[in-house]
Amino acid sequence: MKHLYRIGQAAKLLGVSTTTLRRWIYAGKVKAVRTQGGHFRIPESEVKRLLGGAEEVRAAIYARVSSRDQLDDLDRQVERLQDYCSARGYRVVATITDVASGLNENRRGLNRLFKLVVSGEVDAVVIAYRDRLTRFGFRYLERLFRGYGARIDVVLGETPRDARQELVEDLISIVTSFAGRLYEMRSRRAREVAKAVRELFS
Repeated sequence: MKHLYRIGQAAKLLGVSTTTLRRWIYAGKVKAVRTQGGHFRIPESEVKRLLGGAEEVRAAIYARVSSRDQLDDLDRQVERLQDYCSARGYRVVATITDVASGLNENRRGLNRLFKLVVSGEVDAVVIAYRDRLTRFGFRYLERLFRGYGARIDVVLGETPRDARQELVEDLISIVTSFAGRLYEMRSRRAREVAKAVRELFS
């Protein structure tokens, strides 16, 4: 786990007052971690960066597709993310992949990624598109990761248009879930609603 300095320790090393350092943190100029007690801790990498000797960035690559017939796309994602890290001098500590829906909250690879972030083993999580990490709630994950000293690099921006079928399947999953709650799980009516949505996009 990376070393974390208390505010007073980091300020002394940097030659500034604790007030100045806190102001830098609130202004977003310094990356800090909050403890459960609400106290700030400064990663050693941040201190080195501010002193002019920035530590290398430890990156975890995360790529995902929804089904096995998209494995070629999975390989392309990984390749482009590796190129991105190489161009920026990142040290890749883990390359993690999942073949699962973005709505699945219990993905094996995603759980492994969480463990790396929480244990402080990565400084950056590198993904192709936001929805590769999660279909909903990206900002919450971004805030969570930042709390453990890790940022998220989204390399390719918006999801490409050819991902339409995957979006449709996720939409059908959502509608099926809500229809099941409305008409009782696995009832005939719920299946009819899901079928109607599928036909709408076919």
